[in-house]
Amino acid sequence: MKNVEQTILSQYGNSATITQLIHNMNAYIDPCADIDNFYNVVWNVETAEGFGLDIWGRIVGLPTGRYIYTSPVTVLTDAQFLPLILVKALSNISITSSASFNQLLNNLFAGRGRSYVSDQGNMQMRYTFEFTPLPYEVQIMTQPGIFLRPAGVQVSILLISLPVFGFSEAGTITSAPWGQAPFVQTEII
Repeated sequence: MKNVEQTILSQYGNSATITQLIHNMNAYIDPCADIDNFYNVVWNVETAEGFGLDIWGRIVGLPTGRYIYTSPVTVLTDAQFLPLILVKALSNISITSSASFNQLLNNLFAGRGRSYVSDQGNMQMRYTFEFTPLPYEVQIMTQPGIFLRPAGVQVSILLISLPVFGFSEAGTITSAPWGQAPFVQTEII
């Protein structure tokens, strides 16, 4: 502490034992370092780690915390959990529009490939992934309470195996005349 003498009550200021104890504690305990560590490990979501991220998960309302119920249960690492916390925080304050869904998908799956939502009409929407999400990522999209979901809307997930269209790059084994097969190989969950 700076100016440790100012923290001693006047009635104890003349006690050699108490003032020595306070000076010893001041030498061994640096509250500035502890405050900085608390800020970096817990308070600042961008630098938080371990139990700090667990606290942030509870604050934003992730119902299962780091645990995603796949078979077997997946426990997210700090690097996997931080984007989920940020996406959940953004989904808590977002409207349920295609633009906000697309922004959430871009934030959650940054650098993985294209992912987007499309309005299918008739109270239906579809998440489309042009890459293969990991099993825990599919659970994030389908488990209630994690990802933003509009009330009363049926949601499906479309996984597209790329490339979806081509001629020479497909080779002769997969080539078929027009009208013989779909252009897009898909899997709907």
